[in-house]
Amino acid sequence: MNESNTPSERVCEDRDERLSDLVEQALGAIHRGEEPNLADLTKGHPDLEQELRELLATARLAEELGQATDPETMVTVSRATQFNEPPSAVGDYKLLEELGRGGMGIVYKARQQTLGREVALKMLLIGAAAGQQERARFRQEAEAAARLDHSAIVPVHEVGEYEGQMYFSMKYISGTNLAKRLQTGPLEPIEAVKLMIPICQGVAEAHRHDILHRDLKPSNILIDEQGKPYITDFGLAKQLSSIGDPLTETGAIIGTPGYLSPEQASAGQLEVGKSSDVYSLGAILYSLLTGRPPFQGVTPVQTILMVSEQEAVPPRALNPNVDPDLQLIVMKCLQKPQDLRYRSVNDLERDLQAWLDHDPISARSSRFRDVLNRAFRESQHAVVLESWGLLWMWHALVLLGLCVATNVLQLTGVVSRIPYVLLWTIGLGFWAGIFWNLRRRSGPITSIERQVAHVWAGSIAASSCLFAVEAVLELPVLSLSPVLGLISGTVFMAKAGMLSGQFYLQSGALFLVGIVMAWIPQTELPQLGILLFGVVSAICFFVPGWQYHRQRIRRLR
Repeated sequence: MNESNTPSERVCEDRDERLSDLVEQALGAIHRGEEPNLADLTKGHPDLEQELRELLATARLAEELGQATDPETMVTVSRATQFNEPPSAVGDYKLLEELGRGGMGIVYKARQQTLGREVALKMLLIGAAAGQQERARFRQEAEAAARLDHSAIVPVHEVGEYEGQMYFSMKYISGTNLAKRLQTGPLEPIEAVKLMIPICQGVAEAHRHDILHRDLKPSNILIDEQGKPYITDFGLAKQLSSIGDPLTETGAIIGTPGYLSPEQASAGQLEVGKSSDVYSLGAILYSLLTGRPPFQGVTPVQTILMVSEQEAVPPRALNPNVDPDLQLIVMKCLQKPQDLRYRSVNDLERDLQAWLDHDPISARSSRFRDVLNRAFRESQHAVVLESWGLLWMWHALVLLGLCVATNVLQLTGVVSRIPYVLLWTIGLGFWAGIFWNLRRRSGPITSIERQVAHVWAGSIAASSCLFAVEAVLELPVLSLSPVLGLISGTVFMAKAGMLSGQFYLQSGALFLVGIVMAWIPQTELPQLGILLFGVVSAICFFVPGWQYHRQRIRRLR
């Protein structure tokens, strides 16, 4: 280590070394076929637990994507364990030709000799060498599809095992799939909606049996020669009532990057439910209308980050032929907060049918309750506030102390600007530096946090500049102090748009404080405007800080 490094730099380097060592230990366990116990690993490093989970999820994803045979899939397959030459027959099934393969399975067109019918036969790509998890996942797919009986779901005929090789046979669909169909370009809006309605009905049937698909995408939608769609590949399906599913443990990212929901991209931090399939159906409709998925990065990891942090380009920006109401339906499906999407696939289907029938759609709802819900709810970025909770509580105390000191100076008759300038520039600036350094030590900083930090830094600069403006206008010191309420209210207004609508309340309170601060000097009341600002500002920071700090503690338990 360089001797010239400052103490803070040495602390950061030590933290990075500890984190690197923990990541290596966790990956070493995974390579040995073991599931790392993150609680044990971080027992002596509680400050690194959340960051370790995030880095481990990314590392796992990068390794899996580097090994996968199908660039779309999240399931790894070692090429060394794949069978090179397929058998000519599997039990009663004579293999005719390969239809396709993915990261886990391979599908053949086959003839069931006893019944003389053509079927699609799916087997594990790694054959008898499959491990316990691969076999369990394959069995899960077969059982999930076998329980469903719907005209838009490929029916399963038989599930079996032959010489250690698991397989199941399905109805053979002669035709193509949506992914291949999209290679020729987007569909006409009416054609796309007519295609989506039976797909929604099939997914709704799965949901009625409490089964989530979790990997809905164009390549998993087969189209027969009459143009009828069929849902297939329940390899990532999950029974909602199941507990301890190894595929959904924290750190696992399940799905296909361009079509997975934000909660699937969160690596287990957010709950995956029926609305996740609603999102994926919206992503499929988006691709049918535009010819591309909602998010398309250079790498799968980049795509996942886009799913988590960015908003999709409206379909009409890519295809002007898309009707405004149809665009509303798509964008409602693609809302990052789950409660802003359609509550069920049935609701989505009803809106699509209403659009076809030229009836009003629910996505255009303007009920006052819905407007309030959208305005005051958290955004997908609100989770970053867990890293700010404790710091916001400290900031509340520092701000209150600063305002108390300022009011004391004012009431004792100090008219020189110098002490006030020292408090509000050097003092507040020094605390801002400590605040940001402490935040950096607690984990990686996201882009949205940098935006919030810039807004906050701008408010500090504006507050400091008030003294210069007063001097230029030859106004008594603190004459412009009511503007502090307006500046702070504007900061919380920005936070409301980026993080959580609850900050509209803080914004309104601070705007009101600014007005009251301007009114107090016109009365005979004690000149406690600065103290009032400090108390209200402290509450505005302390309450959400306490809320998100407790939320972080509960999640880490």
